[in-house]
Amino acid sequence: MSRVPTREPACVVLPTYNEAENVEAFVAAVRAVLPSSARILIVDDNSPDGTGEIADRLAAEHSNVRVLHRPRKEGLGPAYIAGFHEALAEGAALILEMDSDFSHDPSYLPAMLAASNDADLVIGSRYVAGGGVADWHLVRRVISRGGSAYARMVLGLSVRDLTAGFKCFRREVLEAIDIDSIESRGYAFQVEITYRTIQQGFAVTEVPIIFRDRQEGSSKIDRSVIAEALWRVPLLRFRNGSGGHP
Repeated sequence: MSRVPTREPACVVLPTYNEAENVEAFVAAVRAVLPSSARILIVDDNSPDGTGEIADRLAAEHSNVRVLHRPRKEGLGPAYIAGFHEALAEGAALILEMDSDFSHDPSYLPAMLAASNDADLVIGSRYVAGGGVADWHLVRRVISRGGSAYARMVLGLSVRDLTAGFKCFRREVLEAIDIDSIESRGYAFQVEITYRTIQQGFAVTEVPIIFRDRQEGSSKIDRSVIAEALWRVPLLRFRNGSGGHP
C-alpha cells in the first residue's frame, strides 16, 4: 500500500466502543497508508472490554495517535462531534471519519484524501459505480439501500449513499454547519451532517468503496438506530422548509 502525499494536516477520527479485537490492527492499517504528519484520534466511550487501555498504549507508542476518553456511551453522533472539536482545535485541515472494525478499508484513505482537492465533503460510497457491499445478508442489504433511498426522496438530494459513515470533511464545513446543534445519535447523524453540508452550499462528491461486514466483535446497529433515522429525516426537511436550522 502506498502512502498518500498531502500538504494539509489531516486527522482520522475513530469512535470506539468494545473494539478491543480490532483497534490495534486497525490503527496499524491506517498508519500504513497515511503520511506520518497525519493524526489518528481514537474516541472511546468507556468501553468495558479494555479498548480504551489498548488505545492508550497505542498513543504511548506512536506520536501521531491520541485518545479522547468519554465517560459513557452516548451514540455515534456525540462521539464524532467530540472528536471533530478535538481535530479542529489541533489545526486539522482535513477531518476524516470511519468505522474502526475494518468495515471501511483503510486502503481507500488515499483516494478519499485525493478527492478532497476538488470537494468540501468526500463520501466513501457503496452505491455509486464501482462501489458495493460484501458479506451482507439480503435483509441488511434491503435496509441499507432502502434507508438511503428513503432519505434521498424525503430530502430531495442526489447523493447516493446518504447513510455512509466513511467521510472526509474540509475544516470549513465543520466550522460552518453548527455541529453542536446536531441531535442525531445513530446513523441518522450521517444523513443530517451531509444534508447540512449541502444546504450550506459546499461541494460534495462520492468515491466508490466496497463495504465489508466486521470480522471481529458485534454490530452496534439496533432497532432504535433505524427508528431514529425514520423520524428524524422528515424532521430535517420540515425544519428547513419552516425556516429553521437545516
